[in-house]
Amino acid sequence: MSPIVLVPGLLCTPEVFQPQILALWPHGPITVASTLSGQSIPEIATHILASAPPRFALVGISMGGHISLEIMRQAPERVTRLALLSTSARSDTAEQTTQRRAMIGQARAGNFSALVEQFVKVILHPIHQNEAILRDVISRMCHTVGVDAFVRQQEALIARADSRSSLAAIRVPTTVLVGDSDVLTPPECSEELAAGIPGARLVLVSNCGHGSTLEQADAVNRALIEWLKG
Repeated sequence: MSPIVLVPGLLCTPEVFQPQILALWPHGPITVASTLSGQSIPEIATHILASAPPRFALVGISMGGHISLEIMRQAPERVTRLALLSTSARSDTAEQTTQRRAMIGQARAGNFSALVEQFVKVILHPIHQNEAILRDVISRMCHTVGVDAFVRQQEALIARADSRSSLAAIRVPTTVLVGDSDVLTPPECSEELAAGIPGARLVLVSNCGHGSTLEQADAVNRALIEWLKG
């Protein structure tokens, strides 16, 4: 059994992977990486690699997907399998950077709680918007990560590289998964990822927004178990 490293997304703690930790532990020892060290995506990836097992299966969600693609550039020989959830290979558009700068300003101005409420609405599919347990988990993760780390993560995302040119070099079994109603990284981003990685499998999850691991945990778990067994 290969060790499994899970990389959380923006404003996420290990709780974003709680359903997967329970489902995947029979398939290998699990580590949830910290995304709190480093000022850039390459620095965060380097920190994760420094404490990761010698070889491991790698799962990244959202920002964690960008970090995972950087890990593939830095140490491809250490990764046995790759799963990219709710993410993209592209760099920020000008509009996305402007939005991130506005959120940074809002957080620094003391409006972090209001920003978290907006974050919850953007992440979740409309049918999950009023699910108290999901809302509480997302809010708790955001406030645990806090303003300072949020600003660092946003700056790292603004400066991230476009990964499309490096996708063809990935030579490990890869699953790309996305919610059918993900507004932050729409399905076409995952279609592009899967098309660029030789042999990659694309999984589209129904009735799901950006928070796939929590919103549709059973579907994500099934896809990841199949990926690990394949």
